[in-house]
Amino acid sequence: MLLDLKKVFLSEDESLTIDCDLDLQELEFNGTRPLATPIKVSAQAVNRAGVVGLSVVARFEYDAPCDRCGERKVTDLEYSFEHTLVQSLVGENEGEYIETPDYQLDLDELVTADIVLELPSKYLCTDGCKGLCPKCGRNLNKGDCGCDTRQIDPRLEVLKNLL
Repeated sequence: MLLDLKKVFLSEDESLTIDCDLDLQELEFNGTRPLATPIKVSAQAVNRAGVVGLSVVARFEYDAPCDRCGERKVTDLEYSFEHTLVQSLVGENEGEYIETPDYQLDLDELVTADIVLELPSKYLCTDGCKGLCPKCGRNLNKGDCGCDTRQIDPRLEVLKNLL
């Protein structure tokens, strides 16, 4: 969605509020497509004393397999983002501002980048997920498999023969 912010930039205390859906079903992240439902985006651009600030809230369901045990889990996530908008960038602070030279801002592109940067790099079904047994592959969250998981350091295994 392309936002026209000319009125906000030219009038102090002017604001623009947008509520929309963002479809990122085709976005692949860590080998899956975890954003199966549309993202609810609420954005507000406000001119305060000649500085235009953009506040964005994104709400969505994140549906992906656990990185330890492989079980799928759906989690409701909500992220908030703040940006300062300027018409042109000059100087060293280029990374802190979003440039809108023609008073136009592609909200979809900005929100997509913000969300991708915030998504968890390691997704777990629970904080205490036990994962899979390294020998038989059973999900240890559902119970013990009975495998002998003691590992002997291969460099010291020769000493076992001396006993």
